[in-house]
Order: sequence, then C-alpha cells, then structure tokens
Amino acid sequence: MEDADFGGYATKAGLKCSDGRTIMPEAFKHMDGMQVPLVWQHGHKEPGNVLGHALLEAREDGIYGYGFFNDTQAGRNSKALVEHGDIKALSIFANQLVEKSKQVFHGMIREVSLCLAGANPGAF
Repeated sequence: MEDADFGGYATKAGLKCSDGRTIMPEAFKHMDGMQVPLVWQHGHKEPGNVLGHALLEAREDGIYGYGFFNDTQAGRNSKALVEHGDIKALSIFANQLVEKSKQVFHGMIREVSLCLAGANPGAF
C-alpha cells in the first residue's frame, strides 16, 4: 500500500510467542482488509496512546499491517521513531480466541501496537 507510513508483520504464523501461544496460519484470515487502531505498547485504554490506524492484510504466513500515523504529537513522534529505525517491533492484542494446546486457531485482532519488543519474533 503505497501511501502507508510503514508496513510489517503484525503477527507471523507458526512462531511461538512469548506467552507460549503459536498463531496458526489461518487464525486471523477473516481480518483481511479490516482497519484497527495503531497504539503505543498496547495502551488501548487511553485515547492519547492511539497513534493512527493499521489496515490488515491476510497472508499465508501471517497478518501484515500497513500503518498510518495520525497528526497528533504522539503520532508524529512515533513516525519519526519508525523512520529513524529506533522502533521496529509490532504486536497485536486479540480476543475471542479459539485455541487448543496453546495453538490459536481463530480470534479478533482489536489493535496493532508499535512497541519496544513484541511477543511474536516475526512481527516487525
């Protein structure tokens, strides 16, 4: 998506996350084309933590996100951090999970976070 501020994997399938879960390849396939908030460090309870939004794209190996920063001070600052390469990690917050033996088969992504260290080793 050429007008996005950045792009990267919000979550990558088949990799064990820091919480012990593994996202299965089609777990979030139904989220393709959806827009979710882009927030700082999963701070989705405070409106000041919203940096913009992410458009989700389902791929065979995970969910790719196109990030668009808003024109708030936090959004402009975060954009500079990403452009400079200071922040590279992404993470998701999802609920309504369907999982078995720590394998996630379905869920709803509620936000994509720009963060210092993501839970999924392939999300950046």
